[in-house]
Amino acid sequence: MSLTTIATNTRKTIRYTIYGIIFLIIGRFILGIVINIYTSAFPKPPPAPTLAFGKLPKISFPDQKDLPKFNFQLQTSNGALPTFSTQSKVYFMPKSNVSLLSFDDAKAKAQKLGFKGDPQKISETVLRFSDPTSPSTLEINIVSGVFSISYNLSADPQALSKLPPTPDSAVSQVKSFLSSNGLMFPDLEGGTSKVDFLNVADAKLVPVLSLSEAKIVKVNLFRQDYDKFPVVTMNPTEGNVWFLVTGAKNIIAGEYHYFPVDMTQVATYPIKTAQDAYKDLQSGAGYVASLGQNGDGNVVIRKVYLAYFDPGNSTDQFLQPITVFEGDRGFVSYVPMIKSDFYGD
Repeated sequence: MSLTTIATNTRKTIRYTIYGIIFLIIGRFILGIVINIYTSAFPKPPPAPTLAFGKLPKISFPDQKDLPKFNFQLQTSNGALPTFSTQSKVYFMPKSNVSLLSFDDAKAKAQKLGFKGDPQKISETVLRFSDPTSPSTLEINIVSGVFSISYNLSADPQALSKLPPTPDSAVSQVKSFLSSNGLMFPDLEGGTSKVDFLNVADAKLVPVLSLSEAKIVKVNLFRQDYDKFPVVTMNPTEGNVWFLVTGAKNIIAGEYHYFPVDMTQVATYPIKTAQDAYKDLQSGAGYVASLGQNGDGNVVIRKVYLAYFDPGNSTDQFLQPITVFEGDRGFVSYVPMIKSDFYGD
């Protein structure tokens, strides 16, 4: 074989190899497009719901009376309801039980919070501690561990003698306070915070618009998102964990209604469509978390989204999905999203 023939064959081999590589690249690209189109048109169905907790207890929303007859108008940004997945995760929230050490544990927690005296027994499960150095009172539930701190501002007006801290400083103080007492958990640390500005008028706390008008900064802490959905509370503007911060006395009051979420105990359940949730809202099956300025019952719904409801009590044992309906003039309503067949009696 001559050198010319070898050179010619080599060039052909290189040329066909290049053609082959180009063909493979183009073919792979086209195949990827076809697969994407097919999977978009015919998505793989999700695995069947696990239903691992059996039939769930219904969310214990309080009874509501004296609500107006509602007339809802749906005016979202695109004029339609969102499309939800067919199922959602449900998380277990373990609760504490009474033990022989509950009383001692409560006293130890009170001492860490600065209340070192002997408690007054308010009920079988609630103890009240007083601070001899200030008009401050702590009430703690020895079963659930939730507590509230109150402060008599009339007995100590000097608590408001200094300018309140900035919002960032107030949030930092609250988080530091919780951390130092072993009460800050990852989903609170990674969650959102909301501050409100308050003043005092006629011995009552009243909201004001700016820090310059305020005597007190209220810090609300909310949990981080679960499964990429926000977590909401009974009062949509107030966290289950909140504290009041002043410039002179730092933290003077607050409430702590936190229950952990067990990330190792998760189940999936079928959920309603947004259309079915809207029908529930229209039929009165939703919980009105905030009526706002809608006493006439005419409500324009602007925003609809999935969320998890954080009950903040010792009876509800699950973090469950809900649909949130937000409307004009401060209206907010919650509709449970688990299909009714999967709720117990």
